[in-house]
Amino acid sequence: MIRIHYVDPDGNTTTLNVPDGQNLMQAAVQNGIDGIVGECGGSLVCATCHCYVDPARLSELNPPTEEELELLEEVAAQRKDNSRLSCQIKASAALDNLSITLPETQY
Repeated sequence: MIRIHYVDPDGNTTTLNVPDGQNLMQAAVQNGIDGIVGECGGSLVCATCHCYVDPARLSELNPPTEEELELLEEVAAQRKDNSRLSCQIKASAALDNLSITLPETQY
């Protein structure tokens, strides 16, 4: 299991043990993490799983696809340089102890 830290907008952290290969949106929804909606179920059409990845670890992720970049243009909260869609981040041993911060809103 890979430890992923979900930080809410108030700074409270919830740590989940995420199975290798599961995306971070699915893990959040299955475990009731407030702030990740995942309306489309991870099919890359809604952007309601927007998150901010720890900038120090951003380079460890696969680069965003063109589709993800297009959806990031439509996020409800402020888009930042470290904005990603959590449905596009798959847990792996290399990402153990990754922190992602949830935005103020997904709508």
